[in-house]
Amino acid sequence: LEIYIMKKLTRTNYSIGDFLIRIKNAGMAGNKEVVAVTNTKVAALANTLKKMRILDTVAVKDGLITVTLAFQDKKPVLMDLRLVSKPGLRIYMTIADIEAKRGPSTFVISTPKGVLSSKEAKKLRVGGEVIAEIW
Repeated sequence: LEIYIMKKLTRTNYSIGDFLIRIKNAGMAGNKEVVAVTNTKVAALANTLKKMRILDTVAVKDGLITVTLAFQDKKPVLMDLRLVSKPGLRIYMTIADIEAKRGPSTFVISTPKGVLSSKEAKKLRVGGEVIAEIW
């Protein structure tokens, strides 16, 4: 089983996007656990999603990250997400742009102070690369 998991989990060009899409697909399929290849950015992103209460648990071991999705009333907390920055086109937002956005969605932003949600970025008054939009 472990060899099968390692074959399925190969390194990709955009590991952050791969990780987020795995979480989205698991939520839509009703799965509770996701396993992916990890690096420092993916681990920081997972911890931010845990702070946002989208993930319940985050465990890193032997180059793999295992996360458990948060469920509420037997439905995943994560409704949907959209990757904003991609390897071919990075999108950046200043603090003014972040504050101007209205609506139920939350941005995940890579800032000089780490990977933050838009709510935390507003508190710390920092902007950066917008990784994803989550609602």
